[in-house]
Formats: sequence, C-alpha cells, structure tokens
Amino acid sequence: MRDVRVTPALSLLALALFHAVALSAAPAKKPGRHGRDGGAADPALASSAPGANAVGSATPAAPHPPEERTWASCTEHIPSGATRPVVKESFPSRALSGYAATLEVTIEHGKGETVLPQGFQFQSSGAAARSLQEAGFVFPDVDGGAGPTLATTATPNGATTKVSIPVLLLPKEPGRNKMLLPPVPIAVARASGELLTLCTEPHPVVVEDPTSSTPDAKPHPNPAPRQQVEEWTLAKQLTIGALAGAVLAAVAAWLVGRWMRRPRPLPPPPPPRPPWEVALEELFAVRYAGLAKEARYAEHYDRISDAVRKYLGGRYGFDGLETTTHEMTAILSRVQPAVYELPVIFGFLEECDLVKFARFTPSDEDCTRVLDQAEHIVRITVPPQLDAPPPTARVPAGAGGSA
Repeated sequence: MRDVRVTPALSLLALALFHAVALSAAPAKKPGRHGRDGGAADPALASSAPGANAVGSATPAAPHPPEERTWASCTEHIPSGATRPVVKESFPSRALSGYAATLEVTIEHGKGETVLPQGFQFQSSGAAARSLQEAGFVFPDVDGGAGPTLATTATPNGATTKVSIPVLLLPKEPGRNKMLLPPVPIAVARASGELLTLCTEPHPVVVEDPTSSTPDAKPHPNPAPRQQVEEWTLAKQLTIGALAGAVLAAVAAWLVGRWMRRPRPLPPPPPPRPPWEVALEELFAVRYAGLAKEARYAEHYDRISDAVRKYLGGRYGFDGLETTTHEMTAILSRVQPAVYELPVIFGFLEECDLVKFARFTPSDEDCTRVLDQAEHIVRITVPPQLDAPPPTARVPAGAGGSA
C-alpha cells in the first residue's frame, strides 16, 4: 500500500471546503432591522436539536455574533459579545445645491469607549468615496477648517458623544433633485481595544438651486480681490543659512578658544648636572670663602662635609644629607665594584663629625688639608669613562685668598 502523507496545506484546504459546503447547506435567515434575526426560533426545531434534555426542554443556544450590515459606502461591524450603542441621527430634509448640510449623530456609549470621527474619512480612490461622489455628496477638506466636530458629555451610565459632520451637496442635474445620503461610518474604540464600526441610516433630502425662488436671477459679481501672502523662498533659505552659519561660527569660536586655553604641558626640565660637577663647584666656593681666616671652623667643615655627603649620595644612589656616618659607611661598604680608598672616605667623615659635633678646634693647616682631601675623594670616585672637570666655579664676591 502506498504511504499517503497529509500536509498542513492540504488540511487547511479540506477544512475551507468543508466550511463552504456547511454554509451553503445552512438555511437562509430572514434578517430583521439592523441585520438581526426578526423572528423567534421554531419550537419544533428547538426540541429536536441536539442537546435537548429528557423532558423535552432545549438548552439555551450560544449567542450568535451580530450580523454585519453592508452598503457600498459603509460596512457595519460589531464584535462578538458587544452591544450596538444607541444612535440618534438628524439630517435636514431640504438643502441648497452647492452648500453644506450637517449630519448630526448622537451616540450613547460606555465610559471606556471613544468615538473616532476619522472613521468616516475615506481614501480618495476607495469604493466608499466613489459611491458617495456618485450619489452627489462630498465631505469638505478637513484642512480647510470644515472638518467634523466632537462633543462628549459624561452621564451616570457612560457617556454621550455628539458628532457633527458637514456634507457638501453637489447634484448632477440643475433644479430640484431628490437625493439620498448613503450610510456614513462612525468608528468606536472599545476599552478592550476592539474597534466597532457603526453605519448611519440613509437620509433622503430635497436639494434646490440657490436661485430657484429668485425670478430672473442674475449672477453675482466677482468678490473684491484679497491680498495674497506669498512665501519668499529665497529669503527664507538665506535667513536659515545665515542663522546656521552664525551658530556654526559661534560654536567654532568657542571650540578654538577652549583649545587655545587648554593646559599645555610644561617643558621638560633640564637634565640634572653630574653630582661631581656640583660638588667641585661647592668646594671651590668654600676655598675662596675665607671662613678659616675668620675662625669660622665649624661652618667651614660643615660646608665641606655637606658637599661631599651630597655628592656620595648622588653618585651611589642614596640621600647623603639625611644619612648618618654609620649608615653611609655600611652603604658604601656594600657598593660593587668597591669604592676607591674607602678608608680615606671613612676617616674624612669622622674628622668632619669631630669638628661639627665634638666642638674640636682645627688649625688653618687642618682646614686646608680637609678641603684638599674632599676634592681628592670627589676626583677618585668619578666614573672611569669620565674625567673630573677642573674647578671652574666663579669666585664669590668679596672672597679672599686661599684658605
């Protein structure tokens, strides 16, 4: 046996055919007013319908959705379970050709429902618009100030909305014409989000010419000319361009000013001078300061000691002025390669401390010897690839001869 597979498309097609056959076999109902059934259900049919109980009483039938009323200009739609609102209409029975008559529709609806006047606006190429135009009725342009108006009044049980829709009457033939205003759609939005469309009743109207009651009517003269306001497009574009240019110029000026006021990086500092150059200049200045001649031995030794300590700290990477002699001795002992004539440096530091802290009074020869020894320490510890420069420091003003 061949394997037959039923695809979803075939299933939907079979279901659609079954539904069409069922609708064609169903008995036709006589529609009553507003498209609803006018007569009651046949008791015999009710008793023989499926779902009747044992004693012969039929179960209540499920409520049917309201049937739609359809015209060429309007299709009424009421969702299942909704009730058609109470609608009251009025339209003048007589009107003038070329003039507008007002269709007034009063709708009593619930508080959560909203009447949408846009429901009667058709597309200019739609069948509804064509049917109204063929009947001789045209809705004025909404942008021309002749659009519909809405007035909603709250009531204890809901709300009442009065819609006024102007309709322009344009019969095809001159003279008296009997015309019929086709149904006009009014949309109502429910609180549940469903849209309910109501159709007004057809309204007959007798249309007369504006001059039908005037004997020997004459055409009116042309109205007085009105001053026309013309848009000067070039001036408008130039003004907009000038304003845009001014704004852009102001923004550009602000950006340039801010860029000019930006914090600029400071120039890099000059490279530090070699510590031996600084030490030799300081020792050179001490030599011509004349401190020993003035018996200012402590100051003489103090300046020499500070110059050498600062040099050793800068040369070997520590703070020489904040390091004690004991700490400096330990640091210099660990330097690799070893420092030249390290015992001479230790003896120099101890002699300077003896004069500075023990109040030892040196002689003039001691002052000259310790200064020569300090210069010797600086020169022997200069890196091998560099030669120690000669003492070229300027002689201080007022300095005397050699110490």
